[in-house]
Amino acid sequence: MQAREWLALARLPGMGAARLAALVAARPDWPDGWLAVLPREAAMALRLWLDHPARSPLSAALTADEAWLAAEPGRHLLHPDHPSWPRLLGQIADPPPVLWALGDLWALGPPRLAMVGSRRPTREGLTNAAGFARELAGRGWCVVSGMALGIDAAAQQAALDAGGASVAVLGCGVDVIYPPRHHRLHRRLQEGGGLLLSEHPPGTPARAGFFPRRNRIVTGLSLGVLVVEAAERSGSLVSARLALEQNREVFALPGSIHNPMARGCLQLIRDGAVLVRDLDDILAELSQWAAAAAPISTPGPEPAEAGEDSLLRWLSDTPTPVDALVALTGRGVADCQRGLLELELEGAVTQAAGGWVRLPTRPGA
Repeated sequence: MQAREWLALARLPGMGAARLAALVAARPDWPDGWLAVLPREAAMALRLWLDHPARSPLSAALTADEAWLAAEPGRHLLHPDHPSWPRLLGQIADPPPVLWALGDLWALGPPRLAMVGSRRPTREGLTNAAGFARELAGRGWCVVSGMALGIDAAAQQAALDAGGASVAVLGCGVDVIYPPRHHRLHRRLQEGGGLLLSEHPPGTPARAGFFPRRNRIVTGLSLGVLVVEAAERSGSLVSARLALEQNREVFALPGSIHNPMARGCLQLIRDGAVLVRDLDDILAELSQWAAAAAPISTPGPEPAEAGEDSLLRWLSDTPTPVDALVALTGRGVADCQRGLLELELEGAVTQAAGGWVRLPTRPGA
């Protein structure tokens, strides 16, 4: 489906993310298949828009959405049929139907690690957040966070300073600066190799209820989450719980038993999170992704004439997401997807839960 059709689905009345995700998974045809499976109110709204767009309230909203997207470069609407859609989101129970994006979609290419922590960190916490983010950026990883005060902002700023990628998931529209003091960071993410994402349309103000929901996207985009510093009742522990529910790895930095901002991390470690001393502790747990994180200074993409078989060497019987193949091969998202489609038609690969796998034999090999 095209962007306009995904926008229409996202704006249908009475359709939450979980319900819409369940319908997306069934892959109904457009539009008849959707009209057959949508709840009555949503189906009636879609039918009105399809048959009598001038009478449909959807038309004005979609016209405004499309005008915003076309107004400036760097504005994007990501959806499950978009070549840059993060496939990891397909593994969570309630992915957003669409994501509004502001910035450089390149930031979605490298393997991603979420970094979260206290909004009132200690000096040591800020130092640790910046240090790990810089090293992640230097090893070719993207830092994902929520642009919140404290640990989030320190990690994202350090990743950008190191010339790396960072993705901020917001609890408001991508064009809304929240918290207001992060005006400069918002601008850097938009213009300096980073990316701002939100499931809410542009202009949507920040609301308290949006932030817990935002966290599922932060962790869902990522292969794991590093909790840098957190109190016993920190919101970062909610992110850790979401990560576990999404089968993501949870990492935590230890701290002094006398530091209130370390107690949440110590609790996570006691409950089974990986104790982290340095970045290698993280990459050891994510070993199949560590190879994807080449240093920024390494040569660029493989030449196009390498052919689709260049993808096969990175595939095995363990599902590999497109995101990881992009980082492994240095090829663009669209290029990888075209190559995978050709290989699938040849019977060399197939799509499974969590990514692409190589089939045991190729016809004619």
